[in-house]
Amino acid sequence: MHIQPLHDDFGVEVLDLDLRDVTAEAIYPELRSLFEAHSLLLFRDQSIDEVKHRALACLFGPLENLTAAAPDETPPRPMVSNLAPDGTLAGEADLQLLNLRSNFIWHTDSTFLATPSLSNILIAYRIPSAGGETELVSTRVGWRRMPEALRKRAYGRVFLHRYAHSRRQVDEALAEQEMFTKWPDSAWRSTWRNPVNGQESLYIAAHAYGVRGLAEEEGLRLLAELTDAVTGPEAIYAHAWRVGDVLIWDQRATLHRGRPWPYEEERTLASIVSSATDGDGLASVRP
Repeated sequence: MHIQPLHDDFGVEVLDLDLRDVTAEAIYPELRSLFEAHSLLLFRDQSIDEVKHRALACLFGPLENLTAAAPDETPPRPMVSNLAPDGTLAGEADLQLLNLRSNFIWHTDSTFLATPSLSNILIAYRIPSAGGETELVSTRVGWRRMPEALRKRAYGRVFLHRYAHSRRQVDEALAEQEMFTKWPDSAWRSTWRNPVNGQESLYIAAHAYGVRGLAEEEGLRLLAELTDAVTGPEAIYAHAWRVGDVLIWDQRATLHRGRPWPYEEERTLASIVSSATDGDGLASVRP
């Protein structure tokens, strides 16, 4: 399998591969090895429909379900888009666009759930003329090279997560929506150990609102220091999307954020998140 690096810290582009050919027996084992080692995989010029998107995501783990009415109901494929259901583009004050803007904060998906995510598979369908990049950093490399004193302050700590917290950083009305308040708070250790290679990564997100055992202000200060330590300009891989691009990243070992674009233009990506299982090292991050 031919690869080329995306960034000095992490990530590879996989060349000359049609993701429609991937099955559990063929190609996926090699892709999973690259996923464990590099945390971020890029595939260009793909033609992935919803059926193939779901099939690929299922190889990584159970599909995350944030909106289906019943646990066994097939969840809809989430679209990361400013295109409203009526075919118009969301305006600056619309909750749909405010929610997209909350993704401009460094985060890891689904830390607010009882079972966090392992992977995200994001596919580009409509791209604006400028902006709209997705930026990522490695929290594995960032954890390793952060100042030792800061790492010691964080190691073994338990971070508290709440979905509405990340939305409140953008708009109070957004944070009060039922889809963000219905989840009970969750708690995860500050690091996640990869069971394949033994490497630890800082496990943090914009959803983190506190640190167990610390006063509110002190906890928020520590969370901000840690995020700043791993998201410096030199650590960022900025992906400029092209139609047909597919990104797959390891939620245990990265942070990501979207970037603004001209909102009078459509930007539509499709995202399917797979949940982590015990084999992905969940025990290491449970309090």
